[in-house]
Parts: sequence; C-alpha cells; structure tokens
Amino acid sequence: MTTEPLQSLSPSDFLAFEREAPTKHEYVAGGVVAMTGTSERHNLIVANLVIEIGIQLRDRPCRVYPSDLRVAVLVSGPFYYPDVVALCEEPRFLDEEKDTLLNPGVLVEVLSPSTEAFVRGPKFSDYRTIGSLREVVFVSQDAMRIEHFARREDGHWLLTDYASPESVVELPTLGCRLELARVYDKTGV
Repeated sequence: MTTEPLQSLSPSDFLAFEREAPTKHEYVAGGVVAMTGTSERHNLIVANLVIEIGIQLRDRPCRVYPSDLRVAVLVSGPFYYPDVVALCEEPRFLDEEKDTLLNPGVLVEVLSPSTEAFVRGPKFSDYRTIGSLREVVFVSQDAMRIEHFARREDGHWLLTDYASPESVVELPTLGCRLELARVYDKTGV
C-alpha cells in the first residue's frame, strides 16, 4: 500500500467511490489511498490466520473476516482494510451495505516492508481509538514474529512478543490460540 493520497473526498463520497472501484482504497485523513497487491507469503499468512481462527470459532457466535471487509475507525473515517478482523458480538455496520464494520474486537495486520511504518504508526494510533477493539496483532511477513497488543482495563495497551515455532498466542477476546508454526505453515519462514 502506498500512503500518498490519490485525491481528497468527503467520507460519504469516499464510500460511494470505493463501492464502485475495481480495486481497494483506504481513506486516511480525508485522502484516498490505493491498496496494492501482496506477496504470496503475505497471502499464505492471512489464509493461515483465517483458517486457524475460523476453525476455533466454528460452533460459536463469533466471526472472522479476511481483508475485504472495511473497518471504520469513526463513522466519518478513517476507513481501513485490516488483513484479518474478528469479533464475538453482533456485528454493527455503517449502513445497509454491510461492508463497513464499526465494532471489531480483534484486528490483525501482516507487516511487509512497504507498509510496516504506516501500520505501526498512524494506522495503529487510529486503531487504538476504536472503543470495541480489545486486541491488535502484528505478524511479521519476513521473520517468525508475532506482536500481540491487548487493551487492559485501565485503557493501556500491553505488548507480548512471540518468536519461536513453539510459541502460542492467546486471543482472549475470541477464546482462541494461534500457534506460530501453523501461522507460518508453508511460508518458508
């Protein structure tokens, strides 16, 4: 993803534009930012995450979504496409289109060299303002490393770092576990 806006639009104009666009865009600081394609490794990691979380949520009222579901930080934006979104409450959407989620519980971002600085900086700062959000997970694309951020009762965020194939990341919001060996299966990492 590039972080240079293509054009400026109002939030409602952006949503109308995005719903008709052949490619995805994020809406940041009033600007439209084009999303670019991702590598095979990135896609494998996202698929592995959706599979692992989805299997564990199968017979529960929770949901997991891949990267095509837009998330609103506020009703007026910014609007982002996290790599994985999950929640265990009834989803709330911006409108009847049901393509912009308002209440994510867990967001996962797979970090690539071209997006890491933006994801760790402005995007993570925006994510932390979402009231329903309890956990943010950063997954390295190029090394076996997962950073798990959990919102504590006092509103502060606690970081736990994982970096071995035997490590298991607990996602209490979902009642799930992520084994690093499975997250990185077939990726060559």
